[in-house]
Amino acid sequence: MAHSVRQPAWQWAQAGFMRRRKWSRYSIGTFYVFIAPWLLVGLLALTLLPLAYALGLSFTDFDGFSGHWHWIGWSNYVEAVQDSDTWNSLWRTILLALITVPLGVVLGLGLAILLNRKMRGISIFRTIFYIPAIVPVVASALMWKAIFDRDTGIVNGIIERLGGNIVLWLEDPTAFYVLIVMILWGVGTGMIIYLAGLQGVPAELREAAAMDGAGPVQAFCAVDLPLLTPVIFFQVVMGIIAALQRLVEPFLLASGGSGSTGSTAMANPALVPQSNQLFMVNVYTQVFYNDRFGYGSALLWILFLVVLVLTLIVFRTSSLWVYYEVDQEGTEK
Repeated sequence: MAHSVRQPAWQWAQAGFMRRRKWSRYSIGTFYVFIAPWLLVGLLALTLLPLAYALGLSFTDFDGFSGHWHWIGWSNYVEAVQDSDTWNSLWRTILLALITVPLGVVLGLGLAILLNRKMRGISIFRTIFYIPAIVPVVASALMWKAIFDRDTGIVNGIIERLGGNIVLWLEDPTAFYVLIVMILWGVGTGMIIYLAGLQGVPAELREAAAMDGAGPVQAFCAVDLPLLTPVIFFQVVMGIIAALQRLVEPFLLASGGSGSTGSTAMANPALVPQSNQLFMVNVYTQVFYNDRFGYGSALLWILFLVVLVLTLIVFRTSSLWVYYEVDQEGTEK
């Protein structure tokens, strides 16, 4: 009588795994079926077609209302390059980015270091510092506008108590400083990202640095900071893109006299102080106030090129200061 040979357990498990793997494998066509809605709606209808339409519009004199428009070629771009308002607003926007991006990185990282502790109630402090990041921009602007108000603002109230003179914070040139303060008030978003990066640093590396005699500052510079450079790189890129597209804040902070609101300034962009006339404010003025949709589209494409160039510069220089545990070939360093 023949006896059957019992199959080893590992072979039985391997065979079962291969059967399940073969059963759950889908064709490449199934993949494209699942992503087809995003390709058709998200990429094509909501991204590529609007970009193509805006690019074509930038070569016309379309005013947004009448059906009579003409192809004028590169005239909008030539006018934009020769217009002093374009350059002045662009330099102000770049200056805003040069101030807010580095300060945002430093403040966000500093808060993350202070809050990266194991102590009772630390989650409460993290929530407090993160709350400004989730406050709507309209509420935030109205709050800072009230704080820096000429007559009823708490800042001028303190200055008067100390014997100083009232400062017109919401007018030139100090309106630019108020805009910077308002932007930096929302560093809680960066703080959370840096905090996640700090908690991802292996504790063994810090212990090894301490055993080698490194102090807290030396350990941070030698261990934490290099491992955080990818996070800093991400924050710098996103910060540059966000800073160059600031639009709502200058309108909401516009003074324009008693009873002025953001909608008042949007109806008349001239109410925005000259120091806060950023590039996107210039674009808004040309499109919705001067009814120059073609010229405004050209300005937007110029801004796109500026953002692209600055982002490429950051990417090109990242190899000099960004440390990755895994290189581009996928091997560990």
